[in-house]
Amino acid sequence: MNQNSNIARRYFLKNSLGLAIGFAWMPSLLAQTTPSLPGSLAGNPQLDSWLHIRPDGKVVVLAGKVEFGQGITTALMQIVADELDVDLSRLEMIPTTTGISPNEGVTSGSQSIEYGGIALRHACAEARAIFLDQASSSLGLPVSELSVRNGEIIGKDGKSTSYWNLSKEVLLKRPVTTKAPLKVNHTLIGKSIERVDIPAKVSGRPAYVQDMKMPGMLHARVVRPPAPRAALLQIDAAKVEKMPGVVAVVRNGSFLAVVAQREEQAIAAQEAVKRLAKWKLAKDLPATLPSWFNQMKQKPSVDTVVGVKQGPAGAPTKTLTAQFTKPFTAHGSIGPSCAIAHMQDGVMKVWTHSQGMYPLRTDLVKVLGLPPEKVVCIHQEGSGMYGQSGADDVALDAALIANALPSKPIRLQWMREDEFKWEPYGSAMIINIDASLDSAGKIVDWKHELWSNTHSTRPGEATGVNLSTGWYLEKPFAASPVKNIPQPAGGSDRNAVPLYVFPNQKVINHLLTDMPLRVSALRTLGAYANVFAIESMMDDLAIAANVDPVQFRLNNLQDTRAKDVITRAAEMANWNKQSSAVKKGSKLSGRGMAFAKYKNLSAYVACVAEVEINPSTGKITVTNIYAAADGGLAINPDGFKNQIEGGLVQTASWTLYESVSFNQDGIRTASWAEYPIMRFVDVPNVFVDIINRENEKSLGVGEGSQGPGCAAIANAVAHALGQRIYDLPLTPERVKAALASKKMRA
Repeated sequence: MNQNSNIARRYFLKNSLGLAIGFAWMPSLLAQTTPSLPGSLAGNPQLDSWLHIRPDGKVVVLAGKVEFGQGITTALMQIVADELDVDLSRLEMIPTTTGISPNEGVTSGSQSIEYGGIALRHACAEARAIFLDQASSSLGLPVSELSVRNGEIIGKDGKSTSYWNLSKEVLLKRPVTTKAPLKVNHTLIGKSIERVDIPAKVSGRPAYVQDMKMPGMLHARVVRPPAPRAALLQIDAAKVEKMPGVVAVVRNGSFLAVVAQREEQAIAAQEAVKRLAKWKLAKDLPATLPSWFNQMKQKPSVDTVVGVKQGPAGAPTKTLTAQFTKPFTAHGSIGPSCAIAHMQDGVMKVWTHSQGMYPLRTDLVKVLGLPPEKVVCIHQEGSGMYGQSGADDVALDAALIANALPSKPIRLQWMREDEFKWEPYGSAMIINIDASLDSAGKIVDWKHELWSNTHSTRPGEATGVNLSTGWYLEKPFAASPVKNIPQPAGGSDRNAVPLYVFPNQKVINHLLTDMPLRVSALRTLGAYANVFAIESMMDDLAIAANVDPVQFRLNNLQDTRAKDVITRAAEMANWNKQSSAVKKGSKLSGRGMAFAKYKNLSAYVACVAEVEINPSTGKITVTNIYAAADGGLAINPDGFKNQIEGGLVQTASWTLYESVSFNQDGIRTASWAEYPIMRFVDVPNVFVDIINRENEKSLGVGEGSQGPGCAAIANAVAHALGQRIYDLPLTPERVKAALASKKMRA
């Protein structure tokens, strides 16, 4: 277990009264909101819900946004240390823990800095002001004559005290007013501080929930149905319980698990149960992905006009129409999900890499039938996490087993097949765009229509349970009703409304209520596909208007920050307005531009991608990607770049390789053989430039580059081939089909 987890345990034990935490910000208060407060302060207005100053010289930081590789712990530490004027070494970051940490919901939507970071900035600024006021009284000096250095409060006359000396006098059990000004001159904010989560990961030290060990810990595996909605008919548990090391076979309806002394014994027992279990299959999946695409437009849907604009414009002289598709995609985490649960003295503790401790607890409480104060969810980073993978589900699995075997810590590790077949996928999507140009080459009409399942079935809803095991119990729970995240953030329609300015525009979202495959949040939600479609159409319109693609985008934008990132990305790539697709030896080459402002609320990102294509094999190689990004005030510029770079590598993999395979009998994707991802040899050179705006608020950056990156690659491929591919992923088979189609037309 890593250092942060040990701190959390010590802090939990030190400050607990049973399970009733002795602070002013009990979970009942977390439901109260103060909308006028910025960021996550609205739901967590108490100052002591964010930090504690201890007499021993430590600052305990409590945050509800979790670390899962995005570097948020380091950035939040910079914010706290900067606003309080203390060294980073004084900070103790408590992993998000229900009943202790502020309830910031889910760490998602690239909102950690934008919402959690701004809350901590105000909390620390207010705490600093409170301590200065107290020091002023204690030292008999005006606040204007005091300064703070690493927590020491020093007067111009040499008198001094400190946060630590005053900590017993100063009570932080008060609401945040946000009246204390935020610092303007920074010492740590804006600096590329080395990330605190990296050393353990690269040195092989325990870093993840998968690495955790506890005294007396047992190992478990779940035996999944062979297909969604299958029912367990029978299992001869006695045979399995006689196997070496097996402690128990746990069954509840169609939920089936094995528990053993050692991990390899649990795996052997799992394989035995697979052979012995008899199931009734539903056989209700679509036959293929194309067959599902053929059905989608006829399925029941909740239809919403997301955006509409009607204004004067020139008469259309040319209309382009296109349909774009995106398949079901998996999270593809390198490390399958894992959790540890321990039922002791009537309290269920669960360590998991979920992105939302409080929402997870809501569903665990429903399924276990325990009061909320008897369920404690503690975040422990996992080796692979973003969106809703299996982290929430594995937590319930472990808790159910621990509930059946109290007093023993249960470590439940999913297998690769479990992760691929039972995690929630990113939804398949169809997007139709019709766009018209006038005689001057200006866009005068734009219609965007999309069909998709929901992109969020996370736990924590008021009704139903969104953890899949809950649906297979002897007394099953229903899933929560399908819904969309409302605009302006959006779910399936995220980024469906372009930032471009068109005189006439209509965006329609068809939210499908029938979900043949389980779906939920995959990084960017619908933005990835919507930006792919919009930016592909923008390139085709630029060609139709005989205008350079970069200039065409600039012509249709009013937002100067959007124009700045496009201009900067073009400069980075030495964009040549006269460039054309060329043949390099036996390969075709091309380049493409794309842009988006994530959710139209967060970071601006523009990309230029360069590709080479082997016509004989159809293989696409992305050689270079250039990206310019604007996320306002950059807390940690290197961390910012990490997020943009990682997003571009991820989107290159999605765009070229990834798609979940299935038929009527079940999910066919069970291993990396059926779900190829980008390998190191194919990773492109990535160049990122940050436009840092110190006087602007910090914007979310973690999901800003996936949409533009995909579209830039697609536009580069279209440039190289002289033929667009409208369906993702851009596989060799589709490349060869496009070349064959072009040859036939020629």
